[in-house]
Amino acid sequence: MSVARWRDAGRDRGAATVWVVVVMAVLGVICGAVLAMTQVVVARHRAGGAADLAALAAADRWSAGSDAACAGAGRVAGAQGVRVVRCVVRGETSEVSVSSSAGPFTVTARSRAGPAPRDGPPSG
Repeated sequence: MSVARWRDAGRDRGAATVWVVVVMAVLGVICGAVLAMTQVVVARHRAGGAADLAALAAADRWSAGSDAACAGAGRVAGAQGVRVVRCVVRGETSEVSVSSSAGPFTVTARSRAGPAPRDGPPSG
């Protein structure tokens, strides 16, 4: 019986190696997906913060005209490492869209800034 047992054991030689390679490949794909998601999240946060700052900069310069306000928004966005995609100034309110890239991914964020409503919050 011992000879038969050793003879059958030889047929499975290398099967564990194949399973280890498959598991490592799956883990590599999962890690790659997590890293890609992280790049998108970083780009989204960078774009959101830069859009807020650029909109505030444009709203601060609304009295100088739309071109000057959007130029100020562009300078602030450039300092944050993003670019302005769209800038609109209507009265004292500005709306700015910016684009940020991280690796192969590009995200866009939009922000609006201006004075608070004149009627104020509802009283209760």
